Parts: sequence; structure tokens; C-alpha cells
Amino acid sequence: MTDPVAAPDLPAAAEVIDLADRVVGKAVRRLAQLEGGPDAHQVLAYDVAHAASAVATAKSLIDYGNKGEVEAKITCAYAADMAHDVASKILGREADWGVDRDAMSLAHPFIAQYRAPEFLASLADSPGPSHLSDDMTMVADTFDAFAQNVIAPHAEHVHRTNADVPEEIITGMAELGAFGLSVPAEYGGYSEGGDEEYIAMVAATEALSKASLGIGGSLITRPEILTRALVKGGTEEQKQKWLPLLATAEVMPAVAVTEPDYGSDVAGITVMATPAPGPNGEDGWVINGVKTWCTFGARADALTLLARTDPDRTKTHRGLSLFIVPKPRGDAHGFDLRQEIDGTPTNGRMEGRPIDTIGYRGMHSYEISLEDWWVPAENQVGGAEGLGKGFYYQMAGFENGRLQTAARAVGVMQAAYEQALDYAENRKVFGTSILEYQLTRAKLGRIAVLTQAGRQFSLAVATLMAKGAGQMEASMVKAYVCKAAEWVTREAMQIHGGMGYAEEYPVSRLFVDARVLSIFEGADETLCLKVIARQLISAANAD
Repeated sequence: MTDPVAAPDLPAAAEVIDLADRVVGKAVRRLAQLEGGPDAHQVLAYDVAHAASAVATAKSLIDYGNKGEVEAKITCAYAADMAHDVASKILGREADWGVDRDAMSLAHPFIAQYRAPEFLASLADSPGPSHLSDDMTMVADTFDAFAQNVIAPHAEHVHRTNADVPEEIITGMAELGAFGLSVPAEYGGYSEGGDEEYIAMVAATEALSKASLGIGGSLITRPEILTRALVKGGTEEQKQKWLPLLATAEVMPAVAVTEPDYGSDVAGITVMATPAPGPNGEDGWVINGVKTWCTFGARADALTLLARTDPDRTKTHRGLSLFIVPKPRGDAHGFDLRQEIDGTPTNGRMEGRPIDTIGYRGMHSYEISLEDWWVPAENQVGGAEGLGKGFYYQMAGFENGRLQTAARAVGVMQAAYEQALDYAENRKVFGTSILEYQLTRAKLGRIAVLTQAGRQFSLAVATLMAKGAGQMEASMVKAYVCKAAEWVTREAMQIHGGMGYAEEYPVSRLFVDARVLSIFEGADETLCLKVIARQLISAANAD
């Protein structure tokens, strides 16, 4: 006989979330007081950043919990999971956090009740609805149908053979309007502002990523980054020229920011752009240096490239400008391009060396060296007003990219949940479906809870960003959900047993794909130490 499952208690969940929020607030103030701050106390800063992100995720579930019985159970289960995580981080480090040993003791009964195995097990096959609006449900359903019918049949082949993204996927996504979701309507896109402006992108990205991270949801990211940069800082002429081309996928860009010695430390990059006339004497720049981890660099028609335009390196990020760098398409397995401008050869050369990866295949990543590659002056984003502001334009794109990466993670998590649930229903051990085992059900229950929590937080951040806010929350949702995706895909793989380690089931692809989520679009450690922790301290000081 099983123990009775507790009824959800949303007022108690709200109290526990508030308690955790106060505890994290104390830790933030403690970190602010310590000499050297996050740079000198990195372990504390990292833990506090992740704890704050988990609390923010829990806060986003309160409204969701009021929409039904299953939603309330998911909210309580997540609140208990979050409180347990915060308490675990504090244990033995109370002095570092600036809290008492019993700081989370009032939450213990709640944690015990809603982390109970039988409570989690009751959610194994109850993942809860998304509660999108009718319009956004239509967006999600449309992209899900395309993803399952067009992308999914290619996903395993591309992953196993390290093949290229099939052109029919790019064409089909363009026809659906995937690349114009953030392009303002007046420039040929589908964005008309409003609270749901970013939600369409999140819903579409999740649906595409559920079919494939590498050849689905991630295809939107690079056009999104350039679109946001142009909307923020581009001249009217640049918007008129490039945004319609991005919306229709006539131009598919790659992002060239990272360098061999400068990853998340973007302000230190060394690739130089130097004023130089073009073949017909027109104003322009020549670009020299090496970029790395340039995903989609061969297939791309242009690079969104951040370069140093001021040789005074003491100006750090204030000496950077953003360029749209046209290029021919190259061979996916390595390319060596010689530049021609209107049929006239220049001295420009661009060479791409592929970087093989364990997952996230299809678009391919490259180390790209540029030698005297000429770019017209009109392709420097923002024109004269944009000189030295490239870092800020790029960050505008990256903030959106972080939210979109969270949506990609949710798509991968949803796929892992569905595959694990299906396998558990059909796999019998000792004559019994493994779905009937408490351990399997408890794992599936937690997977369902973390996936829905990640989805609701992503939607909440999308709403904030549509209002011009949510910059810190975009980093938080990326940090939290991407790390959760690693656990979710690992446990989904574990539920498959030995078959999870075989290439006969796609769950192994989800496992290796999930691993990249905490690395790209801002490495987890850098995001926590340099962005979230610092912004938490700034917010605390402002109070």
C-alpha cells in the first residue's frame, strides 16, 4: 500500500520561496561586503548566482500554480526542490553566506512533504500544460508540426555522420517565418511589439529544438543576434537593407566574436579593423585576425563580426565596433576563400578550419582566419555613431540569445522526457513495466517538474524583455535551465539502461547536445561570476 500523496499548498510554497529569497539576499549582501567581491570569492558568487536563479524560477511558477491541480503540484514540487538546493549549498558554508545554521529550517517540513518520492512519482506522467495564449499555441503547434515532419527525420543521420544542415530545413523555416520573428513588420518581419513579441520566438525555438538542437532551434539564433543588434544600433539604411534579407533567409549569418585567447572576455579581443579604401576607392575597412567557435561559418552568407577599431587597447570594450562581413559560402569541412569585389580580386583571404565536436552537429563550428578582408564602410553597424559601440550592440543580441538558449534547453528537456516516458512504459523488467517502479516514476516526475519550471521561467523572462526589462533574468534563465538540462538528459538516458548508451535510440544525442548548453552563449561560470553576481550586488546596493 502506497502512502497518500499530499495535496498542493500554494501559500506554503510562496512562504518557502520568500524564505529562500531572503536567505539569498543575505548572501548577496555578504558577498558585496567581502573584499574583492565575486572575483575573489568565486565559489560563493557562483553558488549564490545559481541559487538566485533557482529562486527566480520558483517565483515565476506562482501564477502558474494557480491555474490548476497539476500546475499547483508542479509548483510545490519545484519550490521544494529549489529550497533543498539552497539549503544544500549553505550547509557547511553558513559563515560564507552570512546566515545562521538553521537559515532554511522553517522550510524543512515543506521540503519533506513535496520532495517525497510518492509526490514526485505522482507527476511522472503529468507534465502540465504550457498555458500559452491561443495565438502562441498556434505558433508552437505550427513549428512543432514542421519540426517533427521535416527536421526530426534528418536529426539522427546528421548527428551520426556529422553531416550538414539540409537546405530543405532552412528553406522550410524561412517559409514559416522563423527568421523574421524578431524583425519588425516594417522591415519585412513579423514582430509588431507587444507583450508576446519574445514569446513567439521562445515557443518556436522550443518546438524546433525538441526535434534537434543542431539543425532545428539553433538555426534561429544567429539571425536573431544580428537582428537585435541592428534594431538597437543600426542606421536606417542598414535596417532597410539587412533586416528583410535576414527575415527571408536570403542572408544567413554566423557570429564571429570569440577568439582563441578571448572567449567570454569579449572586451579583450584583438581582431583589428583598419580603415582602407576598396578596389574602386570607396571607404571601408580591412579586417585581420582569427576568430574561433564560429558556428555555421561555412554555410553563412555573412559574419556578424566584432573587431577592434581603436588601436588603444586601454579602451577595452569601448574600442570595439560591429561589422556585417559578407562572404561566399564555403565547404562545410573546411574552406579557403579569396575575396572579389564586383569581380575585382582583392588581397582578402578567409580560411576556415572545422572544429569537430561530440554533439551539436550539423551547422559545424570553425576557427576562421581573416587576412586583409575588405568590408565597405556602410557595413559597420551604426555608422559613425556606432564606432566604439559594437560591444553594446553585440550584447543586445546576446541577451536575446541567452533567452533563446534557455528555450533550446527546454526543447531538449521536453524531448528527453517524452522519450524516457515512452521507453519506461514499454520496457518490462521481471515482468513489470519499469514505469511502475517508484525510482523510475520519481525520476520522471522530477524531469517533468524541471522542464515545466524552465519553460515557465523562459516565458516570464520573454514577457519582461518585451517591456524593455529582464536583462539579468535572461542570464539567470540561461544559467539555471541549461544546467538542469544536463541532469534531465542524463537521467532520461539512464532510464533507457544499456540502450541509452547505444546509438539505436536518440536519447544519447540529447545527452551530448545538452552538454554544450552551459558552455556557449556565455559559459556558465562567467555568466554567474561576471554577470549575475555583479547585477545582484548592484540591485542590492540600489535598495
